[in-house]
Amino acid sequence: MPVLLFLIDTSASMNQRTHLGTTYLDIAKGAVETFMKLRSRDPASRADRYMLVNFEEVPFGIKAGWKESHATLMTELRNLQANGLTSIGQSLRTSFDLLNLNRLVTGIDNYGQGRNPFFLEPAIILAITDGNKLTSTGGVQDELHLPLTTPLPGSELTKEPFRWDQRLFALVLRIPGVSSVEPEPLGGVPSDDSPITPMCEVTGGRSYSVFSQRMLNQCLESLVQKIQSGVVINFEKTGPDPPPLEDAPVEPVKPGPQSWHCCHKLIYVRPNPKTGVPIGHWPIPEAFWPDQNSPTLPPRSAHPHVRFSCVDAEPMVIDKVPFDKYELEPSPLTQFILERNAKYSDLGQPFGYLKASTALNCVNLFVMPYNYPVLLPLLDDLIKVHKFKPTLQWRQSFENYLKTMPPYYIGSLKKALRIMGAPNLLADNMEYGLSYSVVSYLKKLSQQVLVFSLPSNFAQASLKILVLFSFLFSVGL
Repeated sequence: MPVLLFLIDTSASMNQRTHLGTTYLDIAKGAVETFMKLRSRDPASRADRYMLVNFEEVPFGIKAGWKESHATLMTELRNLQANGLTSIGQSLRTSFDLLNLNRLVTGIDNYGQGRNPFFLEPAIILAITDGNKLTSTGGVQDELHLPLTTPLPGSELTKEPFRWDQRLFALVLRIPGVSSVEPEPLGGVPSDDSPITPMCEVTGGRSYSVFSQRMLNQCLESLVQKIQSGVVINFEKTGPDPPPLEDAPVEPVKPGPQSWHCCHKLIYVRPNPKTGVPIGHWPIPEAFWPDQNSPTLPPRSAHPHVRFSCVDAEPMVIDKVPFDKYELEPSPLTQFILERNAKYSDLGQPFGYLKASTALNCVNLFVMPYNYPVLLPLLDDLIKVHKFKPTLQWRQSFENYLKTMPPYYIGSLKKALRIMGAPNLLADNMEYGLSYSVVSYLKKLSQQVLVFSLPSNFAQASLKILVLFSFLFSVGL
């Protein structure tokens, strides 16, 4: 169920008129309505949830949140007025906090126990602004800064205010007040040079510099296509480049890192055709080893850093062992793999590999059991050699493997063994790797967020309640 949040600039400069006779705010309102009409052509849009936030202070800037209807959103949209400051940093923080309000209740982030791409709540923030100077009650800023503090419980568990399934796109209106005699440039819409652009890019989104109504319509058509179920991952190459292909033409290689060495891209998480929701088996491991004696969890990056190395090897697959497959968004990395039809496995203790599809039209990320080059041969022997009656030597090898596996993989491995027909290989009392204090803290956060979960007048009250709670907690009441 995608969440689409419109963040509308309601600073006074949005009252400026274009050569079309409309104000920037009029154009922003029309863009939202056009976007929703374009999106409604897709049958999947029936499950969409829309939200509306403007540049007013919290909580008055939340015009439509989790509980408001489509009719309420449209009424609030038409009633927007441009008479404030360009406080986009605070408004973005409010938008992310609004999106993240329910995540601790659902346990969607699975802190400390691996990241599940198939457990997600995809969201897109579409900001529409004029790109003017950032202003607040404290003065004018040259750079975009989001407030570091937030009243949302558990926000310290992620370094950034956004999550890996949330992307920011910005339409920066540059339509002039006087009609230009110069012909419009053809081709794609360029990114804008305003302060919001780096924030868009770090989430996996981008900005658009809009100089005409035609360009605006082109952007809206493109943005509708970007409503995809997926998560953003940082892919980074480690180790040497693969040797050149024998029959490939020799091309000069520029010194230094190549564009495919490091990519910040989406992996598509497709819903299961039968259930309508994504189904998966294996998590992406955490960047740290679980410590049962640690009273706290280290904060995680919003986007996992996945390192891959270039290895000439065949992928490992066993019939009865499940795996997850995710297509990568087109990028220099996918282009490089498709051109070579090479196989890649990730470094460290590998948990998967990148592989070109059979038709050579896309690249897929295969997520496997942790350290699968060790586990899969063991399971293959269990099936074919031992006929599900493991010897003492096999059990010792399997126990040695378990010592190298993060304990939060136990649940996924149990399910896989049950599918294979070996449900009793793992003891029921095995620990999952989190300390008692961490487990208690996560449960407490879930209960805290649930208490403040979404009254009917959410847009006027929810964040005010959270701020009050934060104050009471800080003074020890």
